[in-house]
Order: sequence, then C-alpha cells, then structure tokens
Amino acid sequence: MKSYIKASLLFVIIILASCEDVIDVDLQETDPKLVVEASIDWEKGTLGNEQTIKLSTSTPYFKNTDITTVTGANVKITNDTSGAEFIFVDQNNGNYTTDVFVPIINQSYTLEILYNGETYTANETLKSVADISDIYQSIEDGFDEELLEVNVDFIDPEDEENYYLFKFQRRGDLLAVLEDGDDEFVNGNKVNWWFEKEDDEETNEKAFAAGDIVDIELYGISEAYANYIQILIEQSEGAGLFSATPVALKGNCININTPDNYAHGFFRLTQVVKASYTFE
Repeated sequence: MKSYIKASLLFVIIILASCEDVIDVDLQETDPKLVVEASIDWEKGTLGNEQTIKLSTSTPYFKNTDITTVTGANVKITNDTSGAEFIFVDQNNGNYTTDVFVPIINQSYTLEILYNGETYTANETLKSVADISDIYQSIEDGFDEELLEVNVDFIDPEDEENYYLFKFQRRGDLLAVLEDGDDEFVNGNKVNWWFEKEDDEETNEKAFAAGDIVDIELYGISEAYANYIQILIEQSEGAGLFSATPVALKGNCININTPDNYAHGFFRLTQVVKASYTFE
C-alpha cells in the first residue's frame, strides 16, 4: 500500500512538472512619480537648524532598477506666519539640505518643490513631544511573560490631543520597528509603552537578551501624519486572515499643476526625544 502511494505521488509530480509553462503577465505600468522624504525632525536639546529632504522617483515593482535620485529641483520651506523662507540646497545626490531652519512649536510651514515644470506643495504643523521620564526592563507587560521587554514612561500633556510615533531598533538589527499611538484614553496621565521581540525563524530575529542595546525615538506627530503612518505600518506588516485590503497610500504632497500626478511620501514636522537602553 505504501509503495502504491509513493508511486502515485511520483506519477503526479512527473505530470505536473511536464505541464509547466512560462506565463507572461502584462502588468499595468504607470509613469514614475516623485517620492518625497521630507521629515523635519527637531531633536530636543538641539537647534534643529540642520535638515535634509530626499527626492527620488518611483520605479516599477518587478523591475530590478535602483532608486532614481532626483536632482535639479528647487526646494524650500516657508514659515506660514512670518514668511521666512528656508532654501534647501541641491547636493546632486537626491539630498537637499539647509543649516538655517528655525523650528517653532505649533507653527505651520509650507513645503514647495519645483520639479519638471510642476509645483508640489504640502502643509504641516510642528508638534511637540513629551519628555521620557523613565526607561526600564521587565517581563510583566508583554504578550509573553518569559520574554524581556523595554518599557518607556512619559507624562501625556493635558488639555490637548496628542499623537505619538515610536521607533525601536536593537543595535545590529537591519530594520527598525515603528509603532503609533494617541492619548484618547490616557490624556494628561502617565503613559507606559512597552516593546518586546519574539524569536522568529523566518527572519532569524531573536528575543531581547542581556547585553542587547535598543535605540528608542519618541516623536510628537500631527493627526494627519498619524492617520498616514498607521496605514503604512499596517500594510508593512503583511497580509493576514483579517487584514484590510491594501490601498494606494497618498501623502500630503499635492501637485498643483497636475493633481493626478501627485507625489508619494509625506511632509512632516515633529519634535523628537532619543534615548537608548541596555538590557541587564
């Protein structure tokens, strides 16, 4: 009986192998779009004057094409109240930089990019962030009581809506992990945010262990950016049984000449606190 099953399986495999055909699928291609990486992040304790904006163009998903940097664009940010303009200088490698930016909390700014005869604009307001009051390790708050997690405490400001973005990256890991939150249920109170890692054979990642160092960044972000990054995080985590269908994610960069030719990416202004923790 076992020999019969093995022989049958072998026959099926041979039949399937002999029926392989190469199928060419015509995929819809679109013209490259401008990709804007305009994260104006003001780290507490610094002047925040040195800022960089990165420009590139999108490429087809299935083409082995390097990211195409954009040079020759005109890039500036304007303070919407004072009218002060901050020109970002083309470094001829896709980066546009300034060392004279002046960050002001709760101030709105407008980004303007002139590229290929078209004008892209975006508007955002610089949001503040609370100070981190304590960082420590535990095994009590995570999903697995046997795994180490890092805990970050801070006091949420009262009488205002606050949105947060966390960035965790263990030194030696290739990618950081992003998590978003808000103060809907903790307004004006102490917030405890924890983060743990599990063993994952597919990615070869390990849980936290003694001696590991994790870098932590806490950003104060706008509601608009919170909505954007939440969708981006959900889509980056992959499709699951109950996952929402991925959608085209639009940022806040508008093409005022050809609206359909919008730019990818988001113009954000945030205040950020940075810290690190070493597990014992």
